[in-house]
Amino acid sequence: MKTSPEREALLNEIIERELAMFLATPNEGGTADCQQRPDTFRVMRRMAHITHDDATLKSYLDDLRAAEESGRNFMLEKYARMDDRMPPLSESPLLDEIADAENAFLEEAARERPDRIQRNGSDIFRRYLRCELETLSPETLALYAEEVRRAKAEGRNLVLERHQWLADFMASHPRA
Repeated sequence: MKTSPEREALLNEIIERELAMFLATPNEGGTADCQQRPDTFRVMRRMAHITHDDATLKSYLDDLRAAEESGRNFMLEKYARMDDRMPPLSESPLLDEIADAENAFLEEAARERPDRIQRNGSDIFRRYLRCELETLSPETLALYAEEVRRAKAEGRNLVLERHQWLADFMASHPRA
């Protein structure tokens, strides 16, 4: 996927803000192994965001900036939600719509590309995604939901697209 310099700057700012939140998230056993691999975090978060359109990315960046200003840490909130250590942050019906669609994309992708994509428990994937989605503003959620609806209408699979981006990235960055 080719990107413009503006889109690259947008992705980079999002990922660096997320990384700062991730590194500031305490782990019960001390620093987690994944927190010691910021370059891997960057690649995986780019993969997560690569299929979003610019409007969704801009809205999410606004969410991140507002969170920082108010002292929120999306990563901390997501992991606390995954462990049921805090109440839901949102009850929007869009949470399930998006999580269900992404889960269906994953199931289809695993059937089509079992050599590259493993299911590894779609319930875990769905829960992780849903907890992450709870941190988003209503505006960003609505934009994401529209992206999912559009992809489904166009017969696209966002999970396959993300994994294709990762395969292309790894081929062009063999040491990454």
